[in-house]
Amino acid sequence: MSTFPWLTVIGAIPLAGAVVVALTPGQSAPGSDADRRARARLVKVLTLVFTLITLAVTIAMATAFKTGGPTFQFTQTYQWIPQFGVHYAVGVDGIALVLILMTVVLMPVVVLASWNDAEGESSPAGEPPPRRSVKTYFTLMLVLETMMIGVFAATDVFLFYVFFEAMLIPMYFMIGSFGVGQRQYAAVKFLLYSLFGGLLMLVAVIALYVYSAHNGHPGTFLFSQLVHVSLSTTTQKWLFLGFFVAFAIKAPVWPFHTWLPDAASAAQPGAAVVLVGVLDKVGTFGMIRYCLELFPAAAHYFTPLVLVLSVTGILYGAVVAIGQRDLKRLIAYTSLSHMGLITLGIFAMTSEGQAGGVFYMVNHGFATGALFLIAGFMIARRRSQMIADYGGVQKVAPVLAGLFLIAGLAGLSLPGLSTFVSEFLVLVGTFTRYEVYAILATVGIILASIYILWMYQRTMTGPVRDEVAGMPDLKARELWAVGPLIALVIVLGVYPKPVLDVINPAVHQTLVQVHSTDPVPPHPGTTSALSQRSSP
Repeated sequence: MSTFPWLTVIGAIPLAGAVVVALTPGQSAPGSDADRRARARLVKVLTLVFTLITLAVTIAMATAFKTGGPTFQFTQTYQWIPQFGVHYAVGVDGIALVLILMTVVLMPVVVLASWNDAEGESSPAGEPPPRRSVKTYFTLMLVLETMMIGVFAATDVFLFYVFFEAMLIPMYFMIGSFGVGQRQYAAVKFLLYSLFGGLLMLVAVIALYVYSAHNGHPGTFLFSQLVHVSLSTTTQKWLFLGFFVAFAIKAPVWPFHTWLPDAASAAQPGAAVVLVGVLDKVGTFGMIRYCLELFPAAAHYFTPLVLVLSVTGILYGAVVAIGQRDLKRLIAYTSLSHMGLITLGIFAMTSEGQAGGVFYMVNHGFATGALFLIAGFMIARRRSQMIADYGGVQKVAPVLAGLFLIAGLAGLSLPGLSTFVSEFLVLVGTFTRYEVYAILATVGIILASIYILWMYQRTMTGPVRDEVAGMPDLKARELWAVGPLIALVIVLGVYPKPVLDVINPAVHQTLVQVHSTDPVPPHPGTTSALSQRSSP
C-alpha cells in the first residue's frame, strides 16, 4: 500500500487555501468599487479552486482504496503529546471514506451556490446585509472543510475530540455573522448545545484514557488499542452515555434536536447545506465508530431506548414539517425525520440496516443539500423564506421547479433515486429484528409524501403570484452548483453497488466488534451487493 500521506494532504489543502484567502486584500483595502468587487471575486475563485483540488486529490485516494484490504487504510500515526498518549493518527475505513468523499463533493458545490451569500443576497427584504467581509466568510468555509475531513479521518479519540469541537467555531461565525433573522440567537443556541454535548464526551474520553492505563499499560487514546480495553458493563454504560449524548445532539436525534430548525433557518443556504449535510453526519458516524465498537455491551443495553428515540424522531419530524410555513425550517424538520431513520438502521445492528444507514448519510447529504440550495436560490430571488409568498413558480422558472421536484422526490425516497435504496435497506434490516419499529418507521414514508408534495404544490403550482412573475430561472453558475447533486442522486439510485461495496466490509467489521449477527442469513446461492460479506 502507498505510504503517501493522503489524508494529511487532503486536510491540509483547504487549510492552505484558507491562509491564501485570508492574506488576499479584502474589501476594506483602498480602491474603487470595481476594485473591491474584483478582490471579492478573486477570493471566491481561489476558494473554489482549493475545494476542487481537494476533491481531485480525494478521488485519487479513493481509487487506491482496496475493498478487500485492511479495515483501516492510508493510516499515519505520530506521537503528538507523548506524556498523555496522544497521537496524530489518521486512517479511513469504508464508512469514513464515503463520508469524506461526500464532504469534498459538497464543498465546491456550496462555494458556487454561496457566491453572493456574504453580500446578503438571501437576506429578507428590508433586512440590512451582513457587515463582515466576503474574505472572512470563505476563509471560514475552508477552515471548516479541514475540520470536517479531520473528524472523519481521526483514529485517535483525543484528536477526534479536537476536530469535533473545533468545527463549532467556524460554523458559529457563519451563522451568527452572516445569517439572517435571529442569527445571533440561533448561533448561540447551536454553540451551547454542542458545547454541552462536547463536555460530556470529554469526560468519557478522559475516563477511557484512565481505564486504558490499568494493568501496568501506559494510557492511550488510539482507537486501535481502545477497542481491546476490557471494561465492565457498568463502566461501558456510563461512557456510552457520555459519547451518545454528544453525538445525539450533533446528529441531532429527538429530543436533542431543538437547535437545528433555528440554526438551519438562520444560516445562509450554503452554510445550512454544510450544517445539515455534513456536520449532522459526524453524530451518526460517531455512534457507529465509538458508541458501538468501544462499548458493545452498553450498545446492546441501550438499543431499545435508541430505537424508541429514532422512531419518535421519524414521526415527530415528519408531522411537524407538514405544519411549517418557513421553507428552510420545513427542510430542517425533514432532516430530523431522516436522521431518525439513519440511527434506526445503525442500532438495528444488522448488515442491511447499518449499510443502509451509512448509505443514507451520503444520500441525505446530496438530496437535502440540493433541496436547501434550490430553496436558497428561490429565497435570493423573492427575498422571503415564507412558503405563502410563493406560487406558480414552475410557470416562470421551469428548470428551477423541475430540479426542486427531483430533490423533493429524493426527500420522500422515490424508487429510482438513491435515498430509496438506503431507506429500503434500513427498513428491511430493521424488520428482520424489530418488526414493530420498522412498521412504525414506514409511516414516515407516507408523511414524507405529504410534506414534500404539499410544499411543492404551494410554492410551484397554481396561479403566478405578482411577486414571482418576474422571477428568473436558474443561471449557469446555479446549475453547475445543484446539477452534480441531482446527477449523483439519480446515478446512485440506479447503480449503488460501488458505494455499497466500500461500505459493506466496514459494516461487517463493526458488527463483529459489537458481537452481532444477522437474524436471517442470506439465502444460499444468492449473490447481491446489498448482502455482500467479507472476512474481518
